Amino acid sequence: MSRLRLAFAVSALTFITFPGLAQTAKKVNNPVFPGWYADPEATIFGKNYWIYPTFSAPYKQQIFFDAFSSPDLVTWTKHSRILDSTAVKWAKKAMWAPAIIEKGGKYYLFFGANDIHDDKKEVGGIGVAVADSPAGPFRDYLGKPLVGQIHNGAQPIDQFVFKDQDGKYYLIYGGWGHCNIAQLNDDFTGFLPFSDGTTYREVTPKNYVEGPIMFVRNGQYYFMWSEGGWTGPDYSVAYAVSKSPFGPFERVGKILQQDPTVATGAGHHSVIQVPGTDEWYIVYHRRPLGETDGNHRETCIDRMYFDANGTIKPVKITVAGVEARALK
Repeated sequence: MSRLRLAFAVSALTFITFPGLAQTAKKVNNPVFPGWYADPEATIFGKNYWIYPTFSAPYKQQIFFDAFSSPDLVTWTKHSRILDSTAVKWAKKAMWAPAIIEKGGKYYLFFGANDIHDDKKEVGGIGVAVADSPAGPFRDYLGKPLVGQIHNGAQPIDQFVFKDQDGKYYLIYGGWGHCNIAQLNDDFTGFLPFSDGTTYREVTPKNYVEGPIMFVRNGQYYFMWSEGGWTGPDYSVAYAVSKSPFGPFERVGKILQQDPTVATGAGHHSVIQVPGTDEWYIVYHRRPLGETDGNHRETCIDRMYFDANGTIKPVKITVAGVEARALK
């Protein structure tokens, strides 16, 4: 079955009129593509940027994922329904927060489904799908959740796959104010126990709510997460730094939050590093001013900078977004 691909040029122009002056053009690149999308997972495959978001709608309508690709962060192509519940028989609703990684020429998409609250009575949790292309189509990899129970108080949602510098892969995940890390086995069908015999190790920092990600810069592990309530204006992103992916992680502070003149509820993000550079972008969702529907969230991109000490500077959320940046 063919996929519908729609190219969206999002370098629209808004004209602002000042008394006594001619109209001047102001670039508008945020949101980066139309539609209500949240929890964006951003990455690079080849010479294209990719974003894999949650379709932001009532839970029973969240039964598929779209993806978006771009050669330059400005012009985006939509890849519709790269995965839906017809390919994942156990997923019935609330398909959330995809995370993707390539290994051995295959693309593995990790996702949450069903919003389980009682793992003794409900089937759901974190699943895995696989495809030969980043555009899919993806198919269910295991036929069941990879994480289907509640460990250390963490709801099995908001998964992130982290490849460490030694080549090991970890699943970092969790809602309800708890975050776990677990080492994936070679074929992503399960986990390898830690030396103490445990499989799920809690790494929850202060004020953690959900949406974890991790990256390494200059030998430091940056652990980032979302705070506040996802439907409220106080949704935001904070971070901690450690010498190890297992912590300890002491909260440094917030780096992404609302700007009452631009948008509210800025959170649940991912980051992109342009290969071979120290150029970083933060990809996140936010709510337009005046929106009261919790599901009305849009995906945006802004620059993320570090100071000389490696501290992440507070991000300025913008309407202009970012300039075109092609990959070499």
